[in-house]
Amino acid sequence: MSWQTYVDTNLVGTGNVSKAAIIATGNGALWAKSGDFNLSEEEAGNIAKNISNPSSFQAAGAKVEKEKYIFLRAKEDDGPVVYMKKGESGMCIVKCTQCILVGLYNPPIQPGNCNNVVEKLGEYLRNSGY
Repeated sequence: MSWQTYVDTNLVGTGNVSKAAIIATGNGALWAKSGDFNLSEEEAGNIAKNISNPSSFQAAGAKVEKEKYIFLRAKEDDGPVVYMKKGESGMCIVKCTQCILVGLYNPPIQPGNCNNVVEKLGEYLRNSGY
């Protein structure tokens, strides 16, 4: 399966993620994204740089599509998971071994539904060595 298929089918295709991207853990290089997701190289690089130390998002948040999202919380399971919010919208960032999943939601999508989809794909990719 291609990386684009994961974005189109397993993330956005569920109806519980508005926009999504898969980026490389090392440098934030874009592997795949939904067509309407305007994630810049700089924004992706910042996410990749800070995901291993989620507390770094606490002070500065993260910019995505030139919009600042504020840090809500993070958890450590097999890899860091970071939850962020901007108004009624939000995002879930999941670090896998070789890649990072970024899933955004907008109303009427419920935050928990988006988080669940992104986290489950992250778990699958980690278990597959990615």
